[in-house]
Amino acid sequence: MADESKLEDPATSQEAAKEVIEESTTTTAQVESENEDEEDTVEPDGKDATPAGKKKKSKRKKIKAALGVASGSNEASSSTQDSSKLVGKLDNDQAEQLLRMNPGLAAQIGDGGMAGPIEALKKMSLQDIMTGLASSGKNVKDMGAYKFWSTQPVPRLDDKSKIKVEGPIKEVDPALVRKDAYPLSMDGFEWVTMDLTSDAELQEVYDLLYGHYVEDDEAMFRFNYSKSFLKWALTSPGWFPEWHRGIRATVSRKLVAFISAIPVTLRVREKDLKASEVNFMVVHKKLRSRRLAPLLIKEITRLCHLQGVYQAIYTGGVVLPKPLSTCRYFHRSIDWKKLNEVGFSPLPKNSKPEYQVRKYTLPDRTATKGLRPMEMKDIDAVLDLLKRYLATFDMAPQFTREEVEHWLLPDPAYEQQVIWSYVVEDPTTKKLTDYFSFYCLESSVINNEKHSNIRAAYLYYYASEIALDPASTRADLKTRLNALINDALILAKKYKFDVFNALTLMDNSLFLEQQKFGAGDGQLHYYLFNYNANPIAGGVDQKNMIDEGGSGIGVVML
Repeated sequence: MADESKLEDPATSQEAAKEVIEESTTTTAQVESENEDEEDTVEPDGKDATPAGKKKKSKRKKIKAALGVASGSNEASSSTQDSSKLVGKLDNDQAEQLLRMNPGLAAQIGDGGMAGPIEALKKMSLQDIMTGLASSGKNVKDMGAYKFWSTQPVPRLDDKSKIKVEGPIKEVDPALVRKDAYPLSMDGFEWVTMDLTSDAELQEVYDLLYGHYVEDDEAMFRFNYSKSFLKWALTSPGWFPEWHRGIRATVSRKLVAFISAIPVTLRVREKDLKASEVNFMVVHKKLRSRRLAPLLIKEITRLCHLQGVYQAIYTGGVVLPKPLSTCRYFHRSIDWKKLNEVGFSPLPKNSKPEYQVRKYTLPDRTATKGLRPMEMKDIDAVLDLLKRYLATFDMAPQFTREEVEHWLLPDPAYEQQVIWSYVVEDPTTKKLTDYFSFYCLESSVINNEKHSNIRAAYLYYYASEIALDPASTRADLKTRLNALINDALILAKKYKFDVFNALTLMDNSLFLEQQKFGAGDGQLHYYLFNYNANPIAGGVDQKNMIDEGGSGIGVVML
């Protein structure tokens, strides 16, 4: 384990920490105004919170200029397309200029002066540096996180060699796993285990995420995970209460940081891993400069190790050492007018609002015969279909019957419905031939007089017998998936969703364009902790465009 004292910046003022210790309530508006230009630490989760056409263009243009990258007139697509062409390295002048444009980066990447950081940047390819700029430019200012990740059992970014034998990077001796929590370097704070069966503590986690989790660069939208969603996501079969870890201010008892994990059985090609799925890492904005993120990661790693779990899967919107795969977000407008009014969907050049509304109009009724909501009696059939379909991908979860019931069947005990699942039943044989699902994740709209939220549906797991039939072709699967997803869109419209989101994983590339999904600005990078594996296709080609050859990713992260 790395020396945790090196993860903190000793020159950082104690004032922000003192404010959080003393305050009992802080409004979101106050926090936002006081932290408008504050640098983030490691971002928790790579959700595409950035609306199309909304970016910090000026900084990205300066960075691209420093790297010698041409900036096209179409900012929404040029950043990702430009990055796909970058195969070289930085020279001394470019590395130095990049560091000067990001104050504090030199101190985080290297120790002493500019020479160390310059050499560190020069070892990275321009592709590695620019990939994360597609969304917001966070990749550049988050490169200070590489200093932490260099101490962890993860692949190096500059290692391009083919892995002959995939497997753990580091063997963990259970006897040497630390039994007590890592010390916090700040007085007035303490580790706590959050009890998510308690409404009060679940509310605290909700409040922290609501005020301080992923949002777009211009602070127009922020993910709003409902309490029902959090309970669904964090109390799956076999969950450990200890894996819901938080940091409190000792005096005010205010929750200021949180990280979580749930147990999963993950297949990576031919090998099954007993792993954890790490998610929902969040730090109060006033404490971002305190480098709590690395401590949260080390602490959740320790807690997983105590349960004999030595591998983990996680995702991020920034490039860290080292992505196993990269998928791209796509968005399908349902209520285009509302999305336009909140600034999520800009009016295309030479178009009119009425044309956009007409373009995204959907029928009122589904068309697939035998389509109906999933029921308790369908669990075994859905499990069988899903297991056989997911087996066609390089990486996928190994679901149990209990997990299918938890993840895919709506629970009436929840205050709000989280998951929608549908099956297609053959009217003659009564056999289930298809399955699809989507879940609800709302985003709060900040400072908009007309609308307060965006109701987004996210495509979850699906499967079709056509994908498994040796006599069927890829074209047959494309036809079937387009019919199923069109029905999913119609159902999402029925349940008042504003937008339908999907990644380029599984076989999504076969229907995204035909169903009028538009390419988003965000990418989602998949990572494995303490496991070496060769890259897995993410459904996009070298130009970050849809690859109809499909993806090897069969894991849908929340």
